[in-house]
Amino acid sequence: MGQDADRRRELGGFLRKRREGLVRADYELPPVGRSRVTGLRREEIAYHAGVSVTWYTWLEQGKDINPSRQVLDSIARTMRLSAAEHEYTLALAGYAPSPPHDVTPVTAPPHIRRLLEAQDTSPAFAVSPDWMIAGWNRAYEALYPNVAAVAPEERNLLWLIYTDPYVRQMLPDWETTSRHFLAEYRAEAGPSLGHSAHVALLTRLLSASPEFAAAWEEHQVERFSSRERHFRHPDVGDLAFEHHRLTPSDLPDIHVVVYVPLEGTETEQKVRRLVRPMSRV
Repeated sequence: MGQDADRRRELGGFLRKRREGLVRADYELPPVGRSRVTGLRREEIAYHAGVSVTWYTWLEQGKDINPSRQVLDSIARTMRLSAAEHEYTLALAGYAPSPPHDVTPVTAPPHIRRLLEAQDTSPAFAVSPDWMIAGWNRAYEALYPNVAAVAPEERNLLWLIYTDPYVRQMLPDWETTSRHFLAEYRAEAGPSLGHSAHVALLTRLLSASPEFAAAWEEHQVERFSSRERHFRHPDVGDLAFEHHRLTPSDLPDIHVVVYVPLEGTETEQKVRRLVRPMSRV
């Protein structure tokens, strides 16, 4: 019952944030007041989506109602949600499978560890459903030595991005990258946000990081997309990678993340220089 209430509150907060961010001119609606030029009223969303104002208000308030998939589709079209945001609303309303039990940190099994190490000069790591880092290769440890030094219970990707000073100084685009990660986490964890592992992580982050607290209130949701990633390593300088993520067919709850050195840069040679001293140990 508690997790259902958490999902309803998250759905209501998400829809409210999206509604408030809409541009009235895009709907051929006049401004409200002297300066407010963005945001639609609840009754305007309800009208365009074909639902009652009272019902839509209850939805934003997290009331115990059961919206149909068709109604949520209509609201998504009205708000012009992205595909990821649309899927997120459906998942929160129970139209996508969610894990039946709390997620717990896992250790990558041997065959996944061998896959990681085979990446050679491509830093690679594995994450469990609650974004705990479950394994990594030598190239990733060379890129981010703290991964082996932090306590296992602290080895959470989202936690480290927002609380580890080493990560922040390594990312010249930290503000953009951290928000990408948070939006992807939210999209993946949405139906499970009431589970204890996620609740504990979010509670700690909201207390520990003002930047996280501010970004969390924005309710951004994104699908993962392969993209360029840039790092500034204290020993070898600038590094450029393509960021990819794979899901093993036999372990769909684990994601393997690989940073492939970008062609036309010196990144591969620099990673080799970082890994070489570790090979002698």
